Amino acid sequence: MQASMAGWGSGLLGVLIFSGSLPATRVALGGFSPLFLTSARAVVAAFLGMAVLLLLRQARPQRSDLTSLLIVALGVVVGFPLLTALALQHVTAAHSIVFIGLLPLATALFGLLRGMERPRPLFWVFSCTGSAAVAAYALSQGADLSFKGDLLMLAAVIVCGFGYAEGGVLSRRLGGWQVISWALALSLPVMGTLALITWPDSWTGIDTAAWAGLGYVSVFSMLVGFIFWYRGLAIGGIASVGQLQLLQPFFGLMLAGLLLHEPVSSTMILVTTLVVGCVAGAKRFA
Repeated sequence: MQASMAGWGSGLLGVLIFSGSLPATRVALGGFSPLFLTSARAVVAAFLGMAVLLLLRQARPQRSDLTSLLIVALGVVVGFPLLTALALQHVTAAHSIVFIGLLPLATALFGLLRGMERPRPLFWVFSCTGSAAVAAYALSQGADLSFKGDLLMLAAVIVCGFGYAEGGVLSRRLGGWQVISWALALSLPVMGTLALITWPDSWTGIDTAAWAGLGYVSVFSMLVGFIFWYRGLAIGGIASVGQLQLLQPFFGLMLAGLLLHEPVSSTMILVTTLVVGCVAGAKRFA
């Protein structure tokens, strides 16, 4: 019981941190290209993660861990940041955040495949209900619908769910912050090269808000949030703690409205409230 509560507490901190990712990404895109933003955030986080690994003298992962670390890197270091940055060129942060409601289902499905977890049938009822509410909302927004943007967000959710589940399994043995740090280190050669290739022609005209957005996604979204998130998945269960992501749209919508002054409709709030209500049911039967 204590492990379960500790897992949920750690996971909730991770979700709170991740909730600022899409608004911060949209702000950062005002000064940086999607490719540079994706690579730069990974490079900054990689150097921070490697510094901690060296400082605490962590042992290198085993060769058998490299495949899992590569999946984590492709899913959460490269795939999700790049796909969401591209999507945010076509949709608002408030609209894209609602897609995050699909992440718990994706994470639970990959947890079933990779983590060998077996939630009870009613768990899937609550998880699918929340996801269906999100999908119905997205399809109902005919005026603001961007097929390309929504497709990119859907792809981001799939690769992220895979990376979350794989990292959650590996964190049981290596530790949460070690997993994301090693995954970042593994991706550094590629992301460092990409950062140099997409280096801005000029740094003039990039405002403070864009730099702040880059700083947030580099330090908090790419590293600190994963320390809490992977720890929560490891000790509380991938499927169970993964349902906390249903809360992320609620926090994200508030941030998008408060910081970016984007419109948050009553429908958004209604759908998000319904989705949040599924967390309790999913937790009970996970």
